[in-house]
Amino acid sequence: MPPGALHHRVTAALANWQLDDAERLLSVVDPSSPYGAGPYESGAASAAAARDDEPSLGRAWADTLRAELLVRRLRVAGFTLVGEPLDAPEATESLDLHAGVADLFDRADDGTAGRDAGGGDPRSESASHAALAIALVRSAKAAFDATDDDLQRAAGLARHARIELLSRRIDAAMDEAVEAASLLDPALPPDALLVDTLGTLAGVLADLELMPLALDYQRRALEAATAAAEEGTLGPDDGDPDVLVAGAATCLGALCAELGEALLDDGEPEAAVPHFAEGRRLAEQALAQLPPDADGVVSAQVVHGWALVGLGEHAAATGPLRAAVRITSAAGDRALLASALLALGRALRRQGDGRGADEQLAKALALATEHGLPRLRRAALRELCTLHAELDDAGRALPYLQAYLADELDRVDERRTRWVELFGRRKSLLENERAAGQLRRQAYEDPLTHLPNRRYAEARLDGLLIAGTAPALAVVDVDRFKSINDAVGHPGGDAVLRAVAELLLAGCRDTDEVCRWAGDEFVVLLPDTTAEQAERALERIRRAVAAHDWTALGVTVPVTISVGIASATRGDDRRTLFAAADGVLYDAKRSGRDRVVRLSAVTQTRAPDAPADAPADAPVQGGGGRDAARPAAVRVGPVQSSPMDPVGGFASLLADPPLSLGSPGHPALAPGPDPAPPAAPARPAPAELDVIWGVGRTTEQVLALVRETRDAHPDRPALVVRASADTLVALAGAHDGSTTVDAAAMSAAVGPVPEPRGRVGVLCAGTADASVAAEAAFVARVTGTEVVRVDDVGGSRLRPLLTDRTLLDDVDCLVVVAGLDATLAATVGAMTDVPIVAVPTSTGQPGSFGGFGALLTMLNSASPGVVVSNIDNGHAAGVFAARIARRTAR
Repeated sequence: MPPGALHHRVTAALANWQLDDAERLLSVVDPSSPYGAGPYESGAASAAAARDDEPSLGRAWADTLRAELLVRRLRVAGFTLVGEPLDAPEATESLDLHAGVADLFDRADDGTAGRDAGGGDPRSESASHAALAIALVRSAKAAFDATDDDLQRAAGLARHARIELLSRRIDAAMDEAVEAASLLDPALPPDALLVDTLGTLAGVLADLELMPLALDYQRRALEAATAAAEEGTLGPDDGDPDVLVAGAATCLGALCAELGEALLDDGEPEAAVPHFAEGRRLAEQALAQLPPDADGVVSAQVVHGWALVGLGEHAAATGPLRAAVRITSAAGDRALLASALLALGRALRRQGDGRGADEQLAKALALATEHGLPRLRRAALRELCTLHAELDDAGRALPYLQAYLADELDRVDERRTRWVELFGRRKSLLENERAAGQLRRQAYEDPLTHLPNRRYAEARLDGLLIAGTAPALAVVDVDRFKSINDAVGHPGGDAVLRAVAELLLAGCRDTDEVCRWAGDEFVVLLPDTTAEQAERALERIRRAVAAHDWTALGVTVPVTISVGIASATRGDDRRTLFAAADGVLYDAKRSGRDRVVRLSAVTQTRAPDAPADAPADAPVQGGGGRDAARPAAVRVGPVQSSPMDPVGGFASLLADPPLSLGSPGHPALAPGPDPAPPAAPARPAPAELDVIWGVGRTTEQVLALVRETRDAHPDRPALVVRASADTLVALAGAHDGSTTVDAAAMSAAVGPVPEPRGRVGVLCAGTADASVAAEAAFVARVTGTEVVRVDDVGGSRLRPLLTDRTLLDDVDCLVVVAGLDATLAATVGAMTDVPIVAVPTSTGQPGSFGGFGALLTMLNSASPGVVVSNIDNGHAAGVFAARIARRTAR
């Protein structure tokens, strides 16, 4: 297999049209070799018939080389791989490949397969060659397609592209080259096979007149050879690393010189100079690396002379090129000899030696024509035309000009064929894309509203979450849709759903996506949107739906929507995010419908007693599913974060000093109690959480304190409060599985969170107080209680608590957080006998004096059963409420 020595010997023999030598190399090798006697020698029928065992890569390469040998024999006979005449008159018939296959089987039975029958019909022999070559190509392609080695597949495809070019099957060669290029990943490790494959592909692309691409792939070949030599990845059979690098440099230099000559012919000498200069540099590099007796020295000298001619140094180029012609004539390398003769002829023409130039160029033309070297043939014809035009010998110039124009017409025909093929492929591609688009629409589009369906919404939401964005999700439900269906029938109900879909689309941004989820339910995906922003947008849509003229559709009953909104934070997946939005949608239903409710800045994890994935996996049928009774509030489970900026200026946590019972330095404050008899040991008080304040500390300091605390008390979590977003992210990364983070609270708990006992309710007066309320809720939860949180209940929004007293009656302690609406604590205290912890906040009007106004309002409240925390101290309120709740639940 390539790039072994035998592969190179066979390839060189084929390139020089030494077909008998190539056949001898392929047929006399030891049977244990990968090139063991193949079908051409040991039975042609085996190549045409199906093989029982999967062909090996060695067999595939043997078949490939044998196929190229046969195609070259066909080329000599004047036929292509598929039996069509190359340059024969139209009256010449194509070969009968069916007869060729039959002849192969007959010869296999006679034991004469693959041998030229003396006195046989040349057409019959060519037909046999064509049939066998096709069988070998198919066999080799099957073997390459079966391998998992992309580099071997690419190498085989590049070689097959060369075979197709020999048969002038341009479209097939292009297909093979494109597929080979697609397999050559830039990340492939450098080795000799990669260098060989890139070089072969560069030659194919140059023959396809894609010179810029050919240069790119040959440069990659040189880079791969250099890297393989430097990294020592070449095997013992790959030869001298310097020879490999020099060979790749020589090939690249030849392409640069050829491009320079093309630019000179087009009248752009200034653009040609850099290419000739690069070709000269690469040839000199190769000559410096090669040993004096290496095979590649002559090739490098030819490229060097070619570049010197292009740069105008004709005298310096003539001597080395004459020596290269003598050496290659003796060695039998026809392709290299043709290149040397062409370069020498150019040098002599430009020096004014017309006779010498004519002799060398005519020899180059003959060799290029004989051995199927189209690029060298066209260059030689052009040089001969120019030479005789300069000598004013029109009679000699005319035949060359006619041949050159015929070749150019052939190239035009090839280009026309390529454009027709490209047109057909592009048309097929567009048709396939159109069909695929229809299938996608059928798979992802709701047929009633023409909105994306649930399948699309799930995939899109997964994509947004995986990408690390923080989308908001709104779940929209049409209120009492069953009564609408009953009133106007199902066609009228369908019209209502379509109208609601249009109103949702009209109220959303271009980046938002509205999808129909199921039945009368829609979802809106709002990328990079906070819950507050989503709430404002959906509130506008809710008002638009309520104000819409539904009588035009024959609907006399009111049409309204209820909306639940949740925003994603770190750690959310599709099911938890939908469950959160679904839960607050039920809150909206319970609160009277026709409203928008959001759950802000908390990771939405289901409470332990909630059924997993029910809202996400169970589609809602009809219109009454959302009107069933559900709990009025959403429970806050373990929380994780999305980045938020820390808020400074919080008061530090103070501990009360112990009461002195008298000492020489501390007089007793009151008479001491009477001595009591010894009592039974009291039950030890539960250990409190270790609290680490993030204010004024760097992330590294917080991480160090957390590690120290966890080492000292591994049985309980370390609580971090008032931490920056960077600190929260670092905590989550350092303690991934055991970290609970709440971005809104700017807090984290590292370690096992105790099982909840008791229940704490957290009421938040307004959105400005949400961060302190989140802190209180988080601390109460990680301290070991169940938490129910309701936001934005200040002012007139308190009415739902008056109509539904579930929250006030089913908790063991209430935390009321308020700034501007500081009277909320007293109002709630008058409504319930549950203990209340009031937390004043520093938000509100400028006259609130940083929270002192709210603090004084709460302290001066006449409502009993209310204790007051200091300003913005959600932590202390959460701990106090959790203590009461846990003791109550004993």
